[in-house]
Amino acid sequence: MSTQPDLLYSEEEEALRAAVRDLLTDHCDAAGVIARTESDAPHDVSLWKVLSGGMGLAGLLVPEELDGQGATHREAAVVLEELGRAVAPVPFLTSAVVATEALLACGADDLLAELASATTIGALAVGLHTAPGVAFKTVRLENGTLHGELTGIADAAVADVLLVPADDGGLYAVAASAVTITPQASLDLTRPLATVTLDGTPGRRLGDAEPAVRRALRAAAGLLASEQLGVADWALTETVRYLKERKQFNRPVGGFQALKHRLAQLWLEVVNLRAAARAAADALASGEDTDITVAVAQAYAAPVAVHATEEALQLHGGIGMTWEHPVHLYLKRAKADSIAYGTAGAHREALAELVDLQAP
Repeated sequence: MSTQPDLLYSEEEEALRAAVRDLLTDHCDAAGVIARTESDAPHDVSLWKVLSGGMGLAGLLVPEELDGQGATHREAAVVLEELGRAVAPVPFLTSAVVATEALLACGADDLLAELASATTIGALAVGLHTAPGVAFKTVRLENGTLHGELTGIADAAVADVLLVPADDGGLYAVAASAVTITPQASLDLTRPLATVTLDGTPGRRLGDAEPAVRRALRAAAGLLASEQLGVADWALTETVRYLKERKQFNRPVGGFQALKHRLAQLWLEVVNLRAAARAAADALASGEDTDITVAVAQAYAAPVAVHATEEALQLHGGIGMTWEHPVHLYLKRAKADSIAYGTAGAHREALAELVDLQAP
């Protein structure tokens, strides 16, 4: 008998949110993020050290006996909401969630302890666009070394270790220093992609790739909805604030009926997204109806985050189009997230199969 999902935030989760938000307010201002995107080092490694070392966020999903926090996906979801709200250029999703989940499936305790203590940043070498249920690209294992090219790998540039699936069915740990990492053009400047080239690269077999990658991508898709919620919530909050201040015909723009309707519609969408994202986080934590709940959350999340950021751009009038205003960072993150870990359409198809709903 399945229990009802708990969609409310606990006191501990709200305390975690407040702590992360305070830290991001101090260390992750919009101007700094924009300046970083124009540099050769878009990742904010110093912020990551504060988040992971000072607050222990790198090891949230790692058991306490491996120097982790022993928390659940619910806490990770709260962190991702706040990171989404700040479009923080840190590898939390890719290292503390995706790589960590893959390692948990393999039982790679030594690497898990390194990721938890934030002495090492990990990245799963599977394209960011890959949905949880589809085939993923592998490299060739030949004479004990790895050969091949993998594209669209998020945060590879800042990773110390890459988890690489090979054609023998294994998942291999590969030192990032032993491969060639070439930056790719990426719409989202705060989560850069790269091509990883292996040419006779040594690797350590950790376990079977299939279950590890599936588990990692499912957690990624489920928790990405919380990041998308943070992005959408920022867009709505900032737009409402701006429309209360901006005046036209000597009255606040937010008082116009047509804009009130657009904002009310957006508010409803964001509230529904919060429910879907919380349900996905709770399902990942409890292990109940996980595949279905994750698919529902992802089918709903992408269109809402994109709509919220598009509306923010439009309703900010001329200033939303300027490079100095952060709204473009949020729109790009929402657009990039809409194809990360499977499109909304891919998740709807997966959902139809899961609930045995035939296409007309």
